[in-house]
Amino acid sequence: MKYTLETFDSITSEWSRLQQESKTAPIFSSPEWSKVWWQHFGSGNTLHLAIIKKQDQTLGIAPLMVSKNTGYFIGSTDVCDYLDCVVAADNAEIFFEILLQNLRQDGISRLELTPLRPDSTVFTTMAPIARSLGWHVTSAQMDVTVELDLPGTWEEYQKILASKQRHELRRKLRRLDEEGEVTYRTKYEANPQDITTFLSLFRNSRVDKAEFMTPAREAFFKDIIETMADHKILEAGFLDVDSKSTAITMSFNYKNNIYLYNSGYDPQYAGLSVGLLSKTLCIKHSIEKGRKKFDFLKGGEDYKFHLGGHELPVYSCSLTYN
Repeated sequence: MKYTLETFDSITSEWSRLQQESKTAPIFSSPEWSKVWWQHFGSGNTLHLAIIKKQDQTLGIAPLMVSKNTGYFIGSTDVCDYLDCVVAADNAEIFFEILLQNLRQDGISRLELTPLRPDSTVFTTMAPIARSLGWHVTSAQMDVTVELDLPGTWEEYQKILASKQRHELRRKLRRLDEEGEVTYRTKYEANPQDITTFLSLFRNSRVDKAEFMTPAREAFFKDIIETMADHKILEAGFLDVDSKSTAITMSFNYKNNIYLYNSGYDPQYAGLSVGLLSKTLCIKHSIEKGRKKFDFLKGGEDYKFHLGGHELPVYSCSLTYN
């Protein structure tokens, strides 16, 4: 077994291959996402991209950064909804055993890993391996995420909804249609004008969103949207009323699942529920395209459950070797 530390350029090809093969590695742990995040927010940390190989076979990659004696995932909870190692399923146990032994030799005696889905390799495999090697492991629920298994047709989807929500949704759609010429369109490329419109609607839709969108996060959003478009992952949904964009969803089509990353709407159209309906029409578009799952991502907002989503816990995990 060979343990080495790599750079983004030296590891990207192998990382991308493992990422595609993995059933659990999230988009936020992909090489393209991680590199953009690192360029914007990595300052003050040391890059620690660990790869373990058995002869020519890559067993896994740990996309870490280090500060003093503590390792963290490349990423942050404000812009990354889930993170994980990228591991070949058949080799997860040996990968984590070797990784943890080498991290200790590198002087890393603590790991703070978050946010984690319940099916993450850290939660299912790394934690029990670490305990067996003498690490102290604690975990705690830090949030929830909400997702929806998509049926085959729009009619089937409506039947999933509670009766009250189904009738309310139809009423809102009728009311919107009565307001003027309504168009929902999906764009797969990123251009400066669309990004500017999205950022404006994002800020204007809620006070907390305006406060969230600092200059540093705005620069990150612009780069990540362009990067996802370059990798044919971006799906931006525009809800137009009389040719005016009243709401935008910014989603990613990753492994045929849709991740609703963020959204914004014009408060002048709040009475028409354009924020909610833009997400509804994004779901409709996803069904028509044959997507498997619609992931609303972190946060337990009521609208996600009204639209048929179900809740999963999101965890943090601390590992310490004394």
